[in-house]
Amino acid sequence: MTEKILHVEAIDPLELFGVNNTKLDIIKKAFPKVQLIVRGHEIKVIGEDKHITDFENKLKEIINFFDKFNKLSEDDILQILNATVISSNHDAQDDFILFGNHGKPIRALTKNQKKLVAESYKNDLLFALGPAGSGKTYTAIALAVRALRNREIKRIVLSRPAVEAGERLGFLPGDLKEKIDPYLQPLYDALNDMIPAKKLEGYIEEGIIQIAPLAFMRGRTLDNAFVILDEAQNTTALQMKMFLTRMGLNAKFIVTGDITQIDLPKISDSGLIKSIKILQNISGIGIVKLDETDIVRHKLVKEIVKAYEANHDENRYSRQHK
Repeated sequence: MTEKILHVEAIDPLELFGVNNTKLDIIKKAFPKVQLIVRGHEIKVIGEDKHITDFENKLKEIINFFDKFNKLSEDDILQILNATVISSNHDAQDDFILFGNHGKPIRALTKNQKKLVAESYKNDLLFALGPAGSGKTYTAIALAVRALRNREIKRIVLSRPAVEAGERLGFLPGDLKEKIDPYLQPLYDALNDMIPAKKLEGYIEEGIIQIAPLAFMRGRTLDNAFVILDEAQNTTALQMKMFLTRMGLNAKFIVTGDITQIDLPKISDSGLIKSIKILQNISGIGIVKLDETDIVRHKLVKEIVKAYEANHDENRYSRQHK
């Protein structure tokens, strides 16, 4: 048996343990294999090393939650305790990714979303393929925000090809931001779930979070960054090569796309399809395929996707022979 003294100076003991130790009792029930003795800002933990480490990690998460949201209810503690902490080296993987706005837990909800999370820890470049609503982009952005919070990277870069305008945005009204925002709104939507509005605005102003069309990636080297290319099925082979070769030191890239929704003149022009064929056997590059079972939108979306997939071959033939 091991004894360890933990100091919790960052939070008022009454806030952490509750009136009459009501919160402490909840924590104790979650860790029956350790003995907890509390005196003011000190906690003596008695048990086996592994169980002490598990408790210490969870306690840090509880305190971090309070530090971020300035609140800690019994329900908050229960939610945190019910989500297995992913260790800094990512050996232990679970559906929990991070807490979003208002303390809402953001999780990988399906088997393939969980696989996406697991593969992102193993690979510096990851392709996530799947239909609309399968959570590929949302999960990828959650992983990026988590990496930023954990100071694993210094910035997040999010990009999409503005294919509907051929990436020639000059004819659209307004300044640059007004021209490109319609193409990037889905990325803003995900970020707004995870980062408070004022903080997100500050991150964007400071360049800690950058959101831009793919054309703006040319000539850059992205170090210490978590980079996501969304809607990659609409990139050309040259655009995809340009994007992938932006990878710098301590960078992680996730490329998401739906190969059934290619808006280019020819399906064969898609840089996403070509890059997967060329890169699939390289160590450090992962590929995760999501499908209609991963769709977490309205139940009709699954049926819509199935119907379109059933006609995919016919549609592809007709487009290629116009």
